[in-house]
Amino acid sequence: MMSIDPTQFSNHPAWVGPRRYVEQKWQIDQAAKASVETRSAGYASVCGPESVPDFAAVRQRVNKQADIAPAFEAVARRREAKAREAEAAGHPVSARNSYFIAAVLWGSAQWTIEENTPQNLFYNERKRDCYMGYARLADHKVEPAWIAFQGKRLPGWFHLPYNYQGGRVPAVVSFQGMDGFKEMGVNLHGDRWLSRGIGVLAVEGPGQYESPVLGIHVSVPAWVEAAPLLMNWMCARPEIDAERVGLFGSSFGSFFATLCAANEPRFAACAVRATCLEPGGHSIFEEAPPPFKRRFMYMADYTDEAAFDQFRKTLTWEGHAEKIRSPYLCMAGEADNLSPLHHTERMFAVLNCPKQLVVYQDAPHGLGGVSSHNLGPDSSGFIADWMHDRLHGGTMSSERWYVQASGQIVKTAY
Repeated sequence: MMSIDPTQFSNHPAWVGPRRYVEQKWQIDQAAKASVETRSAGYASVCGPESVPDFAAVRQRVNKQADIAPAFEAVARRREAKAREAEAAGHPVSARNSYFIAAVLWGSAQWTIEENTPQNLFYNERKRDCYMGYARLADHKVEPAWIAFQGKRLPGWFHLPYNYQGGRVPAVVSFQGMDGFKEMGVNLHGDRWLSRGIGVLAVEGPGQYESPVLGIHVSVPAWVEAAPLLMNWMCARPEIDAERVGLFGSSFGSFFATLCAANEPRFAACAVRATCLEPGGHSIFEEAPPPFKRRFMYMADYTDEAAFDQFRKTLTWEGHAEKIRSPYLCMAGEADNLSPLHHTERMFAVLNCPKQLVVYQDAPHGLGGVSSHNLGPDSSGFIADWMHDRLHGGTMSSERWYVQASGQIVKTAY
């Protein structure tokens, strides 16, 4: 085994993470550059073309896992300084763009830190401060959201659609994945939800990103408890039509959104993509790169791997998905390496609601980079259109779509 200095962790000084994380550290370092390239492309798509040089600078600097946080930090500092300079000069559009990009860079710097270290807390503070700068200057109404939960508060950002003129509008409660964060929940330019007249509560539920910083950890009971509290918060907003609130979840957010749909019948629809629907998560925790397991142990507040291995068996939709009655959409990769497709198929077999499963031929977990997704329905736009139709009373048929490499769709009725 390779040794890691345990003093780098403040909360649990002896913790170095799961066994494979230690044993495969050299492989993790070798994969760091490729991992940053993949993730930075996603971050840049949220931030827009102005951010491309920022993420290119990060990629240029990263050669091993330990490089990731300082590389993002350096670029975040530069971008935050540009935001403050633009605001001082009276250029609010340039300032808001840079504040947004800086917030995403600071959030990205937190990505590989699985402890509430001073470094992580500092990055979190800078992320929130920069996003608040963006919210002050945004081209639509944005405000911080705090949802009371177990004597603490779940963090979120509440967005109203572009050109909101009053009245009640439909909305979605949006969850990112294990490595995503709420500041990525709405794009800087031309957001898919806001441009369709749909408000967004981009929130981090139990265990997600900022929540463990605040002492709120992941478990199925915690998510079951959170579901009605999230809906209550939305119902209390005078701008939101409580009869038209949907759920969206990506990656591990697909599991969390499914739990919410199952345990809060007031949600009008649920759409998920890039699934994490394997009960117990064997593939993502035992076969995928070990940083996934290390992060989820932090999310769940475990440092003992054997204890966590018992805990992860409780991460299942079984006994919950059967209760869903609102329309449900899932977009999945045929070759998903983090959650094999047959687990999603098995869940669909027990759903008692209008349901649509869209499977992309040859697609991995993230769906992109294969011809079925490039030539077939774009998952991002498709989900937004599907949700728009559900929240505006549109009917649907229960179907399984198989998107071939040619982009052609084979439809089968459920």
